[in-house]
Parts: sequence; C-alpha cells; structure tokens
Amino acid sequence: MQHKPPAQPDPGLSADSSHSPDQRIGPNISTRRRQLLQGAGAMAGAAVLAACGQQAERGSDSAEQPRRRWKMVTTWPRDLPGVGSGAQRLADRIGELSNGRLQIELYGAGELVPAFEVFDTVSSGTAEMGHGAAYYWKGKIPASQFFGSVPFGMTAAETTSWLYYGGGLELWQGIYRPHGVQVFAAGNTGVQMGGWYNRPIDSSADLRGLKIRIPGLGGEVMRRLGANVINLPGSEIFTALSTGVIDATEWIGPWNDLTFGLHQAAQYYYYPGWQEPGSTLECLINAKAWNELPANLQAIVRIACQSITLDIHAEYTSRNQQALQTLVGEHGVELRQFPEQVLAELRKTSAQVLQELSESDPDSAEIYASYQAFLRNVREWTAKSEQVYLQHR
Repeated sequence: MQHKPPAQPDPGLSADSSHSPDQRIGPNISTRRRQLLQGAGAMAGAAVLAACGQQAERGSDSAEQPRRRWKMVTTWPRDLPGVGSGAQRLADRIGELSNGRLQIELYGAGELVPAFEVFDTVSSGTAEMGHGAAYYWKGKIPASQFFGSVPFGMTAAETTSWLYYGGGLELWQGIYRPHGVQVFAAGNTGVQMGGWYNRPIDSSADLRGLKIRIPGLGGEVMRRLGANVINLPGSEIFTALSTGVIDATEWIGPWNDLTFGLHQAAQYYYYPGWQEPGSTLECLINAKAWNELPANLQAIVRIACQSITLDIHAEYTSRNQQALQTLVGEHGVELRQFPEQVLAELRKTSAQVLQELSESDPDSAEIYASYQAFLRNVREWTAKSEQVYLQHR
C-alpha cells in the first residue's frame, strides 16, 4: 500500500486542527475569492485613475476646460510705468499661469469707471477685479488706510512681513469681506518722495493755507497743520498743479513724477516721503467671482499677486534713482530735504492722527494694535541690521 505524502497546508487554511476538513476548505475558497475580487478591483481602479490622470493632463491644455474672462479696473492710467504697467503684468501673469483659463482684460482709470469708483465697481460685480491703493476708500472703510501706507510707519519690507507673517493680511481681508470683496497685496512702491511744492517750506508755518494733493493718513496730517487738502486721481495732478488749482502735490517718486512732467509745474522737490514709507498696492476681487474659482485658480491668483508685489518693488528701486538723476541733472530740479522742525511737527501730528483713528471704530483699533505691535518688534531688528549697515556702507 502506497502512502501519499502529507498535504502541505494551504496559506488560506486555518491553522486550528480542531476544525473539520470541510470547515477548513470553506473559508479557504471564500478567502481566495475575496483576494481575486480585490485584485481585480484594484486593477480596475488603477486603470480608472490612470485614465483620469491622462485626461486631466490632456485637458489642462484643452479648449474644453472652462475659460473665464474677467475685467480689471484700476485707479491708474493704463500705461503709467510701475503701477499701471504692473497691473497689466499681473493680469498677463494670471493668464499665463492659468494657461488661459482665467483671462483678464484691463481698463485704466476713466476707461470703464473713474479712478475712485474702482472699489464699488468690484464690490458690485460690474468688474471682477481691481487694482489700486487702500487709502482711496477711507470714506467707506476708515481702517483701510492702514493698508495703503502709514506716516512714519513701516518700510516696504516690514509691511510685507506684517501682512504675511504678522496677521495683517487676515485683518485686511476681514474689513473688506462685508463689502463682498477679497483682497491681496499686489505691489509696493517703496519709500516715496515728499512731493512737489511751488514755494519753499522752511517751517511748519509754511504749510498753512497750502493747497496740496495728498491722500490717506498723510492728507489728514497736513490738514491738521493748516493745509487745504484736495484729493485728485493721478491723471489730474499735472493740470491742477500747473494751473494753480493746487500749490503742491505728492505723487509717488522720481520715476512716475518724471513721466507726469511734474517738474514742469513746480520748482521744489522735497524728501523724504514721511507720508508713505512703504506704499502697498492692492488687488481687489469680487467675492462671488472669487468663490466660484476652483482651488487651483485661486492659488494662481494668490501666487501672481505675491510675485507682482516683489516685481513692482524691485522695479521702483531700480528706476527711481535713474529718474532722479535726470530730474536734477537735466531739468534743474531743486532737490530739498524737509527741515528737521517740519519733520518733527509732521511726526508729532501723525501720532495724534493715528491714535484718534484707532479710537474711532473697533476695526481701526484692532488693526492699529496689530500694526504697532509688529512695528515695535521689527524696528529693533531693522535698527540692528539694515539701519546700522547703511550708516557704514
């Protein structure tokens, strides 16, 4: 009688010998069936995912993908270097990064709506996007002025740090949210010039009765010191200054001031730009339009705004000195520094204006507290790093 070798235990069989053969065979067949089904399901799932991935790759460059066309209105003349051209580069960059899925047509100040109606136009959804400066909306949102520029406040680098790493951007977005507007920083002009004057400023007394175009918190400081403050969009400044409607104006800095020909309308060019030491520009987006964007397009808009902030600031740093040399060397502009007594009076009044604004409404109080806390910390590092270094460079 031949003996068969003992059967090797199947991996699917139970190791418990107390079970009968039938009990062991049953679970084994069930286990194998499950394994086969699971394997088949996994293969099918992988095939579906691969197909979806291939379709997504093909579709990313396909005209079948949804394409959106937005309008951007700005507070700047379309072709104004820096702010105007920067807004156009922002629109172009979003279109390029999105592979044409979000295309933006730009309208300069006055082409679709007046400069100072940009915020309302975006809020209402008449245009999906806008580009401007936050202090233009102070009549609607007083606390917005902190996000344009603060007299004797933070520089461009410090302000950007506050926005991204000090909670500033969240506060900014919070005060625009009730108006149906999303906002991101989208440029910085750096330290500006003190402005153009058709008469010398030898003391703070010379500011009394002066008709000057100056927006935001700086304008309120000038008003407190007796000046007659007039708010004008950039496109109207030259005519107003050359015809005597205003006696003085601040605009941005040498590069833009040369473009506007302001040296032909006033003789004295003052520095420093105490009123705007780090002027942030903004990208406004209608909240409904923003919420309808898929996550990847929202990310593209955020990244494009960050990149244009760096780009605009870098360009101003490069162009301003070249333009200043032209203004002084070729056009004979008389460059003057504000007297110490004037700067001291401007600084003192600025502190009063900021304190009173912070006491005027809860939003301003919260934002000013955040701004001041960040400034107190960052100024210590700036003093020990850049400030001392620049003194000895």
